[in-house]
Amino acid sequence: MRGNTAIADVVESLRERGFQFVGKSTNGWFKLNGHLCPPGADRVYPCEVQFDPTFLNMPRIRLLETPSGLPAVVPHLGAGGDLCYLAEGSVTLDIYDPVGQTLACLDRASSVLGRIIGGEMVEDLAEEFFAYWRGECCFVDIEGNSLGRQQCIVAEAGGRFLWFITDNEDRTVEKIRSLSAKIAPITILTYRIKTSAQPRPLISNWPPVTVGDILSWQSTLDRRCRRKIHARIKEGIKNKANGALIIIESPLMTYGLAIWFDRKLLSQKEKRADRRDLSFGLKVIPLSVVRIDSKYLAQRNIPGSKTLAGINLAIAGCGTIGGYLSEMLVKAGAGTCGGTLTLVDFDHLFPQNLGRHRLGFSDLLKNKAEAMANELRRLAPGTDIRALPVDVRQAELGRLDLLIDATGEESLGHWLCRSYSPPLPMLSIWIEGPGTAIRGFLRSTTSGACYRCLWHSNRRGELHTTVEPLPTTLAGHGCEGLYVPFPASVSVQAASLGAEMALDWINGALSPALRTRLVDPSAQLATPDCDPIKDPDCPICNS
Repeated sequence: MRGNTAIADVVESLRERGFQFVGKSTNGWFKLNGHLCPPGADRVYPCEVQFDPTFLNMPRIRLLETPSGLPAVVPHLGAGGDLCYLAEGSVTLDIYDPVGQTLACLDRASSVLGRIIGGEMVEDLAEEFFAYWRGECCFVDIEGNSLGRQQCIVAEAGGRFLWFITDNEDRTVEKIRSLSAKIAPITILTYRIKTSAQPRPLISNWPPVTVGDILSWQSTLDRRCRRKIHARIKEGIKNKANGALIIIESPLMTYGLAIWFDRKLLSQKEKRADRRDLSFGLKVIPLSVVRIDSKYLAQRNIPGSKTLAGINLAIAGCGTIGGYLSEMLVKAGAGTCGGTLTLVDFDHLFPQNLGRHRLGFSDLLKNKAEAMANELRRLAPGTDIRALPVDVRQAELGRLDLLIDATGEESLGHWLCRSYSPPLPMLSIWIEGPGTAIRGFLRSTTSGACYRCLWHSNRRGELHTTVEPLPTTLAGHGCEGLYVPFPASVSVQAASLGAEMALDWINGALSPALRTRLVDPSAQLATPDCDPIKDPDCPICNS
């Protein structure tokens, strides 16, 4: 009943503004006809408003008459009079105030229409074009920036074509195979063209269906770009390719189109009285360009910051911390753009590990490093992951930019600290007590403390994690052996701290070197994050 009341309230509020209810759309939205009144305008404009009865979506507003005197291409106004007045995700809709949010959207639409008529731009709608382009996905796996012809791979999956553009066939084919897609044996010539014009849909004759439609549309935007598109299509036809894929790079966005070369159409004899280019009748497929290159995937969520792409990393220990951490590092770019991620662990995955390990039952009894490497390659095809199923003390790690100790074994951490001395940075991540806290320590310079220094400080009562002594809790018995119990959520938090410190390191944020995160809410922090100094008793720093 509450929903019906809200709908009635919205309809009534719109009636008060001169709108009349005309029925429902095929998807159940309520339709009303009325007028938009742009601020300062000397007339009103007939429009249709559709609103979602759940109020989870913005109302759709369509002009029933196109304002006279507008050019063929204008911002925010699409084919059929659809008015793009708000960018998706730019506002939070209040489902508890349906009347207020509906009227606010109507006011916003009136304001945008006024700016359209006045020839103005609305910045938050700069990328509205994709709402009208509605193309198939074209996946771009290019790490370079060169223009001109690129290699196109067409794959088939689920009865549809998937388009891929690449500058490294082996890398992209690996990604295609992960989708269980079949590569089609066809030749598509691919081109990238730059334009200075921002794409805008035509008010009429939209969307484009043929090459002629595309060229006419581009003539209204950038005649130079139009000529390049036409030249590339003719080149593809001359080279007897199956089709052409054209990527158009505008100042704020990239979009594309594909053309299948219909040889039957192209082989028709031209009449003397009709010397039109037969390519104008070829059908086009709009394409929405989506980047899948590793650099973009890592950079997208941390704009303005460096990623781990191109860095040589090694993780010692692929257990409860190292498994989750390795995945997070790959998502941050590890193992891409010429970098390598090396996983080292001699141990195997046993049933007792499953409750808090990144790997699952299908990897039971497999070596942790090898199984984790295979899982990462599955999740991120094309990444360079190296697995060493040996004791780290016998491992040949090669040239490294950062070594991460995720073993949780203090004595082994001391050995690593001594064996891999500065200037190689070393990051140690471990869990304190039965999941009471997590800690991370970065040794990045020869002047600061090392991991062994912390042991000496702790023996003197310094740099403790909590005010109260850490509880000693053990579980297990018999052949299983004793272990420290804590849930997988603690392992994930430890891995998160490790990923955070690794990204801080690559971005030059080396302080604080020692960081603590309390997990047990009853514990009291003893040592704030800090930069420990060398301990005079440390045999590593003073050797």
